[in-house]
Amino acid sequence: MKLLAPAAVAVLFAALLPAPAVFANDVLIRGAEIHTLTPAGKLTGADVLISAGKIVAVGQPLTAPPDAVVVEAKGRPLTPGLFAGITAIGIEEVSAESSTVDESLELGAPMYQTQWRPEFDVTLAYNPRSVLLPVARMEGLTWAVLAPNGGDALLAGQGAAITLDGSYDAVLAGSRSLFVSIGSDALSMSAGSRAAQYMLLEQAVRETRTPPPAGTPTLLLPSGREVLAKYLKGGRVVFNVHRAADIRQVLALAKRYGVKPVIAGGEEAWLVAEDLAKAKVPVLLNPFDNLPQDFDRLGARLDNAALLARAGVALSFMQTNDPSHNARKIRQGAGNAVAHGLPWDAGLAALTSVPAEIFGLQGRGRIAPGFVADCVLWSGDPLELSSVAEQVWIAGTSVPLRSRQTELRDRYMEKLKRKAAR
Repeated sequence: MKLLAPAAVAVLFAALLPAPAVFANDVLIRGAEIHTLTPAGKLTGADVLISAGKIVAVGQPLTAPPDAVVVEAKGRPLTPGLFAGITAIGIEEVSAESSTVDESLELGAPMYQTQWRPEFDVTLAYNPRSVLLPVARMEGLTWAVLAPNGGDALLAGQGAAITLDGSYDAVLAGSRSLFVSIGSDALSMSAGSRAAQYMLLEQAVRETRTPPPAGTPTLLLPSGREVLAKYLKGGRVVFNVHRAADIRQVLALAKRYGVKPVIAGGEEAWLVAEDLAKAKVPVLLNPFDNLPQDFDRLGARLDNAALLARAGVALSFMQTNDPSHNARKIRQGAGNAVAHGLPWDAGLAALTSVPAEIFGLQGRGRIAPGFVADCVLWSGDPLELSSVAEQVWIAGTSVPLRSRQTELRDRYMEKLKRKAAR
């Protein structure tokens, strides 16, 4: 067997690694149509200066510091990096291969004996080298929220926002959330009745606030009560819920428990839009959901987002079908919502500034001095399906717009070219 020279081995090994990011101390993006997502609104022919991962100036004209990388935008749209939704990117590689799926806790007990583990935290399994990250970045997605799957419990566990820059310390501070399922999606975990879901949640809160004696049988929380206690002091709890009646129950119990609720799903949220607005509870919905998949979604309609926005509800988007591998479709979903009555500016805000506010990321989601420099330069309208992300920066670093798919495409296209040239 012929051995490769060390240099050849190094080249081969490097080819198997993700392409490195292109680092620059300072970047000046010049002459862009900047969608700031601030009261300044859209700035035409303006500049953005980035230094040390932060936006330091926005205006016209700005002077490039020595050795800065200058990008000529030529009037193209520049937006904050987009939110990829509530997803399993990095904790699910191939859904059909169980060894690559880390999002759920399967306890295997009958529903009436299930023990909940609120301390279950899916971010500990996050893999920043997942092949799904480059695919998402190519569509202008720069951050996401990792969420646990329900598994065997209504109370699924914890998740948090992550940056998609490929770093190992990707979890974003202040974004940790608890995830709970309510409604028909969770009937198998509550002895077949949604009434039992509220009963079990009441029991979990009671066990947390007044811990039972050691050895008490049929405990829902054998451990993790200290984790749940933190959320009962104003923590963020994301409720996966769809039916209008259940959303109203969630609002009531959230007020009673002292948690900060977020509605995820919400196909019938438009029916209780005024209640949501009054309670200042945000909603993340899938703009593609317009047909009733079950009896919890009989009120699904394409203008759900428009109706919620009109009522003053803070609104963002998420994917509900294959959210990890098709996270890029969230931008198309925003375009669909705009096509059905949601104002364009609200559609872009639902992918940028609003989810950042929902998940406690006050320094992201806008193009303004002091904010993290997550930016995307687009070929055209970012909510148009035909537009593409031409350059993406995450924390001021330009990331390569390549993925495993593009590498394979280029590899085999080159082979076809060589074959055709013979």
